[in-house]
Amino acid sequence: MRRLKKKIYIGLVSSTVLVLAIVRCVNPSVVRVYQHPADEAPADTAAHSVQNLPVAESLEVNEADEPDSSQGCSKLLYLAHTPTRFVTDSLGKIVKNRIYSVGSFRKEFPDLQDVQIVSARKWGVSPVKDREQAEHRKEELVYIGSNPFYDIDSRMNRSIPYLVPRASDLLQKISRNFLDSLAVKGIPLHKIIVSSVLRTEEDVRKLRRYNQNASEESCHRFGTTFDIAYNRYVTVQHPDSAERRAVRNDTLKWVLSEVLRDVRQEGLCHIKYEVHQACFHITVK
Repeated sequence: MRRLKKKIYIGLVSSTVLVLAIVRCVNPSVVRVYQHPADEAPADTAAHSVQNLPVAESLEVNEADEPDSSQGCSKLLYLAHTPTRFVTDSLGKIVKNRIYSVGSFRKEFPDLQDVQIVSARKWGVSPVKDREQAEHRKEELVYIGSNPFYDIDSRMNRSIPYLVPRASDLLQKISRNFLDSLAVKGIPLHKIIVSSVLRTEEDVRKLRRYNQNASEESCHRFGTTFDIAYNRYVTVQHPDSAERRAVRNDTLKWVLSEVLRDVRQEGLCHIKYEVHQACFHITVK
């Protein structure tokens, strides 16, 4: 009796499998292959899917979202007080950009004086004799002494905070890109420090007495050149927020080097890595 039941069971199962196989062959559409929602998008829409992800907060602040000016809070302090929204993947995990730096500072930023002076003469103003004459040349230059995205070195006494408009725009781009890079890498915001800008001929003469890197044909005389310190930064700290975690200067230097490499590869400037002066020497192209 048991053998009979076993034979009947095997026969039914075999018949069922056979019927299903015949149906599958006759009409393949009856079988639907399940796809995970993340796999249903076509391959050529990968870039489109990235565009649809939540975008990290930009340094541009809508006027409606800005704090009241009477509170004395700048855009940058407002952003420092506001949590940054990072790009997230399909699972909702935060995607942070890694810090790569550059292979070699010397090799990546090799532009010497003889290269930079050509662009300085092309785009710059005629050299200024002294501070008194500089007061009458301000129509050709842009004042850069006050800006929310970078700081002027308080110890800067051998140059004055003026650049030609082309160089001023470049400095603005570098400083904003640096802040954006810090944000997407999850690093507390810091501002770069501009350590040298326009030098009069009188400034150059005085500087050459103790600075061996100061050339008599200095690019700084033309208002096209500025120096950015790579071992000093200003922490962006909202007065009402908790104290930000400390960040090593080397880490900030690596991020800054990535930003400078990109603008140099765009053909926007010449850059020399200065070891003794601890700065990036930059001339607009």
